[in-house]
Amino acid sequence: MVVTLRNNNVEKLSESVFDVLIVGGGINGAVSAASLAARGVRVALIDRGDFAGGVSSNSSNLAWGGIKYLESHEYLLVNKLCGSRNRLMRAYPSTVKEIRFLTTIQRGFRFPPFFVYLGSVLYWMMGRFVTQAPRYRSARGIEKAEPIINIETAAGGLEYSDCYLYDNDARFVFNFIRKSLNYGCIAANYVESTDARRSQDQWITSARDAISGERFEIRSKALINACGPWVDLENSRIGEETEYRHLFSKGVHLIVDRITDNQRVLTFFASDGRLFFLIPMGPKTCIGTTDTQVQSPEVGVTDEDRDFILKNANALLALDPPLTRSSIIAERVGVRPLAISGEGDAADWVQLSRKHVIEADERQQHLSIFGGKLTDCINVGDEVAKWVERLGVEVPRLTNRWYGEPGEDLHKEFMLQARLIGLDALTDPSSSEPLSERFWRRYGESAFGLLESIRENEHGAELLIENAEYTRCEIELAARREMIVKLEDFMRRRSKIEQVVRREDIVNAPGLLEACEILFGNAAQERLQEYRDALHGNVQSVT
Repeated sequence: MVVTLRNNNVEKLSESVFDVLIVGGGINGAVSAASLAARGVRVALIDRGDFAGGVSSNSSNLAWGGIKYLESHEYLLVNKLCGSRNRLMRAYPSTVKEIRFLTTIQRGFRFPPFFVYLGSVLYWMMGRFVTQAPRYRSARGIEKAEPIINIETAAGGLEYSDCYLYDNDARFVFNFIRKSLNYGCIAANYVESTDARRSQDQWITSARDAISGERFEIRSKALINACGPWVDLENSRIGEETEYRHLFSKGVHLIVDRITDNQRVLTFFASDGRLFFLIPMGPKTCIGTTDTQVQSPEVGVTDEDRDFILKNANALLALDPPLTRSSIIAERVGVRPLAISGEGDAADWVQLSRKHVIEADERQQHLSIFGGKLTDCINVGDEVAKWVERLGVEVPRLTNRWYGEPGEDLHKEFMLQARLIGLDALTDPSSSEPLSERFWRRYGESAFGLLESIRENEHGAELLIENAEYTRCEIELAARREMIVKLEDFMRRRSKIEQVVRREDIVNAPGLLEACEILFGNAAQERLQEYRDALHGNVQSVT
């Protein structure tokens, strides 16, 4: 077996007793691992697929304070989410950035535009005035600000601020995994929990390496179920009963070529009253979402989903030519796990918020994390640490800071070194930002290693895949430190290449084989053919 970080970690999973085992490597599991490991807890984390392989790589890439929950009078939740959003902005200034939302209200909507504007003023106040102030817009004002919007049926609108992730959501999640590894967490992707039982005050979790097929046991004092929408299934498998459970709402986004050069999120209410966004994504635009109740977290994009989004986009925008299925570059689909207590489906699931719930079984030393969203992730990490201590697990450094970008002094030092080697002069002219900013945002202090690679060989700053905005030295770093098992792990989650480059262009990219050779060595051809076969199947399903 080739010695890699992942393979080493898989071996270590069965060698000792951990304080906590976390099952699930989405945003809830990732922040739990980072929070606990940084506080001195001996932690292991496994995921049956890749990290952030489900809901956490299919979000809207927004970190928002929940303005829509004002309509359902959940003021305490909005207040909390606004505080969480502000905390993220302070902790990750290179990644979580303020962006303006331009909202159009159609005639006949359930509230007049000025009333909605007053709601945005309340939202701004609840957000502690951290962002720019909201602004009322007449229909003509909307047209002047964004000519692409069709104002034929518009009554007016407003402009307000929230936040979005400059890079993709899965990259943000993985950086928490990477931070947990720095503090000694033993994390491994493609390791499935097949069963778990209590024995002599320990959890014994039966696991299977999905790559080698090897089966082994992981022992831990406490067990955390952070399986996202699969929390209920995992609890049922191990016999853990809970008050809470999930309802599921399917969300679909379509990615197309950039519709407008203005860096705003365009917000509408779709034909059926649901929120509808056009979100900037570098050289592309992300459109959606659907909000469809489903019974299972296993979902896909249907022609009905595609046509709903395209029809609404064409009706709300003055596009010439209109969008068609051939305009779609990539698709994102996942379910929002909505936490609900009790039995049955009596709740108005459309009104259910994305609040998280941590349910503890103190006798069994078990936690289940329900619901949640990216905006509130730091709170989840903090709450998990407190709960683990209540379960009887020692947390040596409970107040230790476990999140955030490196300090400003380190940032300035990196920018100085980048300037001295002329890094930004090597930036591809078609890129949306300088290499120095991109490296720092994605890798933090690990970006110093990229500078060293480029000092040794300037070709390290070259792009291997056209329009991908990922350099040779970044792929080399990913091969060493980011547990890339399949090519999709890098193309879809560690990077956003698969979301901004057309699939046929990826498959035919001259540098794709070289990227595979860097990532997989002797297995490059096998991994490349596996990826091409999967992409070909996806192209067939879209067309």
